[in-house]
Amino acid sequence: MLLKKLFGRCLFIALLFSLPSAQAQEKELLIYCGITMVRPITELARQFEQTEKVRITISQGGSEDLYQSAKRSQLGDIYFPGEPSYRARHQAEGLLGYHKLVGYNQVSIVVPKGNPKQVKADLKELLRKDLVLILGNVESGSIGQESKRVLDGARMYPKAVAKAALMMPDSRAINLSLRRGEGDIALNWRATAFFPDNAPHLEVIDLDTKLAAPQALLLIQLNFSKSPALAQKFIDFAASPEGQAIFRKYGFLDNRTR
Repeated sequence: MLLKKLFGRCLFIALLFSLPSAQAQEKELLIYCGITMVRPITELARQFEQTEKVRITISQGGSEDLYQSAKRSQLGDIYFPGEPSYRARHQAEGLLGYHKLVGYNQVSIVVPKGNPKQVKADLKELLRKDLVLILGNVESGSIGQESKRVLDGARMYPKAVAKAALMMPDSRAINLSLRRGEGDIALNWRATAFFPDNAPHLEVIDLDTKLAAPQALLLIQLNFSKSPALAQKFIDFAASPEGQAIFRKYGFLDNRTR
């Protein structure tokens, strides 16, 4: 009987030591990513998972919505908004830390493939009476913010909003509406029109960079990250030549543009 008790205790202790420790558990990263940049970030994440043996979850949505979600939950590691104004706006709250420039995006006029209504590279085309206009909502996503900035510069924003048939929450919704035939013209991030599912259906009409300047894409570490060193390593990877090749593949300008 005594031998059985001793054997049972030894087996229990052995099982305790065989359980995975907290340190041995799988490493994880949570990235809050604006809709426009999901494609390159997903490819980068899959490569990083293989090399670092880490599991990466990507939460996608409008840039402002994502920041507020991260702020409320205090969970996550990296924030990737669609333009730099989000970092400037929220920096004083102390949640945004280490960051690097990983490329640029630019707003353009987007129309159905073949440009059937013969739209020109002129913001005034948005106000043409024969065109159904789609714009981004300024309250939810980066494309709404950037569209307002560009149209304010041309003193056209109130007129454009009044004319718009649809105000969409993000770049993906804008492109889907164009593809469904719900509009003839939109302002959107140019890179999204080159995505494989959009390229056969949409066409970009580039605007003068004096009107629509390229906007910096900043990959930002959240200061409450539980894996700050790993988050920083991912940011560095995205900014590296290997990471920049992936951004170019999806139609973005790389971090050497300026």
